Amino acid sequence: MSSHDKGFWVFGYGSLMWNPEFTYDARLPATLTGFARSFCMWSLHHRGSPEVPGLVLALDAEAGASCRGLAYHVDEAEAEETLARLRERELVTSAYQEMTVPLDLDDGRRVDSLAYVVDRDHVQYTGPLSLERQAEVIAVACGGRGPNCDYLFNTALHLAELGMEDRDLDQLADLVRLRLAQ
Repeated sequence: MSSHDKGFWVFGYGSLMWNPEFTYDARLPATLTGFARSFCMWSLHHRGSPEVPGLVLALDAEAGASCRGLAYHVDEAEAEETLARLRERELVTSAYQEMTVPLDLDDGRRVDSLAYVVDRDHVQYTGPLSLERQAEVIAVACGGRGPNCDYLFNTALHLAELGMEDRDLDQLADLVRLRLAQ
């Protein structure tokens, strides 16, 4: 990955961590500052429907916040196809904004990375929701990519496996499991 590399980095903080669906030549733990991982976007396609919306994670701008996740490097040969696939997956509606952000890799480098950030002015932006309200939604919603709870459970599990504790996600997963057991 020379300075003349025409590939790109992309930051995964939710399902991209456990189901990237693209070829990459490097994968490193990373931190994005100034954003929080949050279930703050209604899902009308992948994890919910217009009739029963689900919730998906988004990066929400927040002063002093940081988000741990995975940075993937896509080499030049795969760049065009991968970018098209990412846009097809992430930009189903205009609720996400595709942005280039400075990302701190765990190996000490800072790179420019593609990230999908929630548009707070979009109708799918929920604003802050209590963990109880999130659990209520996630326990029942289902979309084209399956049950909303699977999305939550897979993300929480993958973060734990990577040693990237997210207490809110763990607590939310426990609340959803309680709802599903009723």
